[in-house]
Amino acid sequence: MPYKETEIVKLYYSIGEVAEMFDVNTSLIRFWEKEFDVLKPKKNKKGNRLFNAEDIDNLKVIYNLVKEQGLTLEGAKKYIKENRKTVKHEFKAEKNQFSEIENKLRLIKNRLISLQSTL
Repeated sequence: MPYKETEIVKLYYSIGEVAEMFDVNTSLIRFWEKEFDVLKPKKNKKGNRLFNAEDIDNLKVIYNLVKEQGLTLEGAKKYIKENRKTVKHEFKAEKNQFSEIENKLRLIKNRLISLQSTL
């Protein structure tokens, strides 16, 4: 029986990992944490921030509003406050769409790996 590769999903991400995901400085993540009340990362005994999946989702929304759509911080805060339920629903639908694409890409990857092993 061949070994099946399973994806390991982390529960918490460090601020460095989160900054790398968004290709921004850690200082920007800390700044957004102070500015947006929806960001509430846990802190360990040393004070290191630990971001969970909900924090990452909220950061994706903030990043989209500020960096991609060009809203000001005040505009983004207002948008999130007024559309909190809608934003989360839209984001979950988008996330499901990406997971389908991700699954298809994994299938293609596995097929390519099996083809490579036969060569």
